[in-house]
Amino acid sequence: MLPELGHFALILAMLLAFLQAVFGIAGPALNRDRWVAATVPVVAGQFVMMATAVGCLIASFVNFDFSVRYVAENSNSALPLFYRVTALWGAHEGSLLLWTLILACWTVAVALGTARLPKRFSARVLGVLGFISFGFLLFTLITSNPFLRLEPPAADGVDLNPLLQDPGLATHPPILYTGYVGLAVAFAFACAAMLEGRTDPIWARWTRPWAIAAWAFLTCGITAGAWWSYYTLGWGGYWAWDPVENASFMPWLVGTALIHSLAVTDKRGLFKSWTLLLALVGFSLSLIGTFLVRSGVLVSVHSFAADPTRGTAILIFLCIAIGCALALYAWRAPLLKSTGGFELTARESFLLFNNILLVIAAATIFAGTIAPLVAGALGQGELSVGPPYFRPTFLLPMLPLLALLSIGIHANWKRGRIADSRRALLVTLGLACAFALAVVLGVYSGRHVFAVVGLALGAWIILSSAVDPIDRIRRHLTLSRGVLGMTLAHVGLGVAVIALSVVEPYTVERDIALGDGQSANVGGYDFRLIGTRDVDGPNYSATRAEVIVSRNGRTVTTLYPEKREYWVRQQEGTKAGIKNEYGTDLFVALGDDLGAGRWSMRAQIRPMIALLWLGPVLMALGGFCALTERRYRLARSAASALDAGTQAAKETAA
Repeated sequence: MLPELGHFALILAMLLAFLQAVFGIAGPALNRDRWVAATVPVVAGQFVMMATAVGCLIASFVNFDFSVRYVAENSNSALPLFYRVTALWGAHEGSLLLWTLILACWTVAVALGTARLPKRFSARVLGVLGFISFGFLLFTLITSNPFLRLEPPAADGVDLNPLLQDPGLATHPPILYTGYVGLAVAFAFACAAMLEGRTDPIWARWTRPWAIAAWAFLTCGITAGAWWSYYTLGWGGYWAWDPVENASFMPWLVGTALIHSLAVTDKRGLFKSWTLLLALVGFSLSLIGTFLVRSGVLVSVHSFAADPTRGTAILIFLCIAIGCALALYAWRAPLLKSTGGFELTARESFLLFNNILLVIAAATIFAGTIAPLVAGALGQGELSVGPPYFRPTFLLPMLPLLALLSIGIHANWKRGRIADSRRALLVTLGLACAFALAVVLGVYSGRHVFAVVGLALGAWIILSSAVDPIDRIRRHLTLSRGVLGMTLAHVGLGVAVIALSVVEPYTVERDIALGDGQSANVGGYDFRLIGTRDVDGPNYSATRAEVIVSRNGRTVTTLYPEKREYWVRQQEGTKAGIKNEYGTDLFVALGDDLGAGRWSMRAQIRPMIALLWLGPVLMALGGFCALTERRYRLARSAASALDAGTQAAKETAA
């Protein structure tokens, strides 16, 4: 009866989400204090029901309940326990259930984190989150119920997609969804501020930690997905500008703009309308990404579904949610006027310019992503948009953004006084250029302009980011966690830029065919095939090659790439052999059996790619570090005192 219990819990969760939306939005509007007070208990109830539903589905996977259609389609009796659990999010229905569970977790966190905020404002935030939960739970129950039964039950399951039978992809979706869904919190705060008619910037301070947390998780999720693509798919790349990859990258770009715009609104009371719009657009892009992934309108290796009915349902909810938010913005935005000013060389100016460039970058990616869809709708036939479009159009706003970031770090608030930092600017720029030339001319033989520019910009960001912390330490000033987090995030960005500037132009790739004992030279390394042997996994058989990599006669490492065949689905999979040697990856993927003991292989030398994973990790750590900033706790305490004073005034008046 576990599937029926899970189904019932899902229905109760939807009803509680509806009550959460009504109590949270209508309660403050109608001055119903009891409704406002009931919002938090309803949130707790919805979370319990969602956890129960997810627990029932996981139990069905673990216990091989092949009478449940979703379990039969995504599991098998030979599937290891770990993947039977992670199969929960292996296809559309279960991943959507995970989506709503993570939203319930965020909602509980918001209920706890906003306990000291004004009660009605907090209720409105929870009400908006309840509306989103209700929409997705209704969609799940009508079109994507994971608890449907099979009659008669299947004798065994179809098995989980082999591409998903990997530790990297087992952890990637929950982390990505945590960031993806977390943007709903900033969306809810923005909607609550507009519903309440708040014109002060205090809501920005309340929103900042939630937006930073979502951005940090999204950074980790995107990086984990790129790493999985790199070592699992066998093509040796990490970013293909796939529609589903773009669907997560666009919210990240807008989220990056949002957390910087929130900083200006919080500190200076400026950009209030712009900040609200970014909060709305960020989550709207998450909804659009959900539509692209689950509607089947675009082809992708990452897509979950290709059901037009589901796509139509998501599109309807998307239009309602985004339409209501934009209508609310059109109503309230004219009231949000900023009275303060700032000079052209002030930090606010640089943040505004970079905000605009980030939005332009997101817009160009959005245009390229939906272009095939628009072309098909207009009867123009199939249109393929790939790296030749995305790379130059993305670099166009990114290059000036990186330069402006390096300069803007030295600027002051309100009055830029950039001339006072002229020496630091010139020294950091000079050192960055010297570093770029040393790497290009001294380490690598190819003289790529892109590499020189990218290395210089990345190093400039790192050096500029270090100026303020070093100055604070030298003067024995306190280095706040906010400053430390900002510095760490910017250093991470610089590290990632340096890595990209080397990986892209200096990667050496070659498709080779080797027999036992034969070798081929790739990028100065000799790849020698010793032989192959058959190995068995828990639910697959594989051919494992032994490849010795040497340089100048010295053995560097031995790689063991595999070509797998999963028994149930009769589907092939790849596990690349990768070894990092002083920051450079030696990569080999096993291809097809060419006969006579010869195998096709793809060998790559990717320099500095280790920094490509380190950079985003530092960025995310910077975000998490900034979350612990003391001023956010003070803001909640001040809000609690303000709410108590307001309530006392009402009672006195009564």
